[in-house]
Amino acid sequence: MATRQGTQVNDSDGRVNYSWSGLAQATSDVGSAVGTQEFMGNFTAQAVGTFGAAGAVALQGSSDGTNWATLDDAGGTPVSMTASTKIWRLGHVPKFLRPSVTAGDGTTNLTVNVSGVRL
Repeated sequence: MATRQGTQVNDSDGRVNYSWSGLAQATSDVGSAVGTQEFMGNFTAQAVGTFGAAGAVALQGSSDGTNWATLDDAGGTPVSMTASTKIWRLGHVPKFLRPSVTAGDGTTNLTVNVSGVRL
């Protein structure tokens, strides 16, 4: 498992964006943990790139940066992003978050983008 470094970009429109690229299934990659900000809300997530055979990436959260669990969308469904380009609205965002590749093949190469609005 490789940990891919994420980046944070603050937009002038009041959004904070996190992005992780080069996520691959061949090594069951995870993104580096990023700390969310308590004054942020309305988070959305999207995965793009080459999913490969049955590729999927989960968005995980943690309260301590060590123990991780898959996050749910606003409707209570676990966030498992697949080949569709669906944009997920997150139901809750804990102190830390990261993407985790859960399925795919040697061609899987994904970028995960998460965006939140300053409240």
